[in-house]
Amino acid sequence: MNEFLFLVFPYVCLTTFVVGHWWRYRYDKFGWTTRSSQLYENRLLRIGSPLFHFGMLGVIGGHVIGLLIPQSWTEAVGVGEHLYHVAAVGGGMLAGIATVVGLVILIYRRRTVGPVFSATTVMDKVMYAFLAVAIVLGMWNTIAGSILTIGGEYNYREGVSVWFRSFLAFQPDADLMAAAPLGFQLHALVAFGLFALWPFTRLVHVFSAPLGYLTRPYIVYRSRDDSRLGSHRPRRGWDRVG
Repeated sequence: MNEFLFLVFPYVCLTTFVVGHWWRYRYDKFGWTTRSSQLYENRLLRIGSPLFHFGMLGVIGGHVIGLLIPQSWTEAVGVGEHLYHVAAVGGGMLAGIATVVGLVILIYRRRTVGPVFSATTVMDKVMYAFLAVAIVLGMWNTIAGSILTIGGEYNYREGVSVWFRSFLAFQPDADLMAAAPLGFQLHALVAFGLFALWPFTRLVHVFSAPLGYLTRPYIVYRSRDDSRLGSHRPRRGWDRVG
């Protein structure tokens, strides 16, 4: 069972993630969108969206550091386990709280604002459910494992992180995840399930960030100088020429 949960299932989800995005971009370019509902309601969106998105940037950054950078590397540059633990828990809690509050606002908005609720699809609801469960499990792992130390303190950098790097190297060791606490196992499985759903939801807009706006040239707008028209009446766009 461990081999299926922590070997087969993650690779199936990763394959679905890659192939699904290719298929979506190849055959559903017009559906590759956020399906924004800003026109329906803006007050709650203006609060919830920045909280959720900036919180998620912190969450993703913490996962990148915690999962991809070995413990020996941070210790080699003078970041001991205690200092890393304090920074990870403090930063993770701040990012997690911002993400949870933002997500609650967005879900409340989507449920209570009529036009927004009408525009909500089944995949939207499934996506929100997976996001909420993954985030709550991640927060619980931080609180239970690092603050309350329920069941004893667990160093995920010696277990889950090693398994994840071995997974990316196509040499996964399922025993490492089998030895992890249940909260970490569920968090990983739900996260991989979210990756499998990703190509079929509005989350595809993550790969369409308007980075070109940072380098595009300025657009210069000039007002029309009516004095240069002389005595001629300005021609309207629908007037015939000649």
